[in-house]
Amino acid sequence: MSGGAGTILVVQHEDDCPPALFGGWLSESGCRLDVCRPYADDDLPVLDGYDGLLVLGGPMGADDDSEHHWLGPTKDRIRAAVETRLPTLGICLGHQLIASALGGEVTRNPHGQQLGLLDIGWTGAARDDALFAAVATPRRGVQWNDDVVARLPEGATLIAGTARGEIQAARFAPRTWGVQLHPEVDTAVLRPWAASDKGSHEAAGIDQESLLGAIDAAREELDAAWRPLAASFAEQVAFYRAGRRG
Repeated sequence: MSGGAGTILVVQHEDDCPPALFGGWLSESGCRLDVCRPYADDDLPVLDGYDGLLVLGGPMGADDDSEHHWLGPTKDRIRAAVETRLPTLGICLGHQLIASALGGEVTRNPHGQQLGLLDIGWTGAARDDALFAAVATPRRGVQWNDDVVARLPEGATLIAGTARGEIQAARFAPRTWGVQLHPEVDTAVLRPWAASDKGSHEAAGIDQESLLGAIDAAREELDAAWRPLAASFAEQVAFYRAGRRG
């Protein structure tokens, strides 16, 4: 394994939830991505030799271990990463898997599905955080989720939340973070998700084309907002690699 800034194990949960833009930004920052697709029968590697762990989103629940055989082993990898301080970032389901693995609680959002461009409600802890300080200024992010982390594990720090109290970002351990939002997506990624939700959205009177159009129109804004998060994570990966090699 080799990579300029380090090699990141990426756990992908289905074809329609790739690393997408975030993966490209990490590669631009010098990271090598080793994408594991356990739903397609890839073996989930142990973390020895990796410099970072990125756990992506997916449509399943964080506690659906009996239905998706790799979720339990993914949580084992998360706990191992915490123990070794391996830089780890979870996105949406990945964020929820971290919470579940460490003793938090994940539930259906009582306020309903979060959709579209939402303001990020940074807490004071974000300004001093090793990962999020680079982005802890007013910005919007794309959210597309039914479930939320209802209770953080003991010792975790809230980094961002909505006005209604939904958790948007957290630091779970010194080098373990999660975001409920989707910094990785563009409308090409979102369209299959929208197709899957078409029936429920029509019943709720949600105009998917307007929703997707607004996200597409904000592309330049979103790239500028979230590319620095990838660069910040790449820095954490590079620091870990330097320490491991030194």
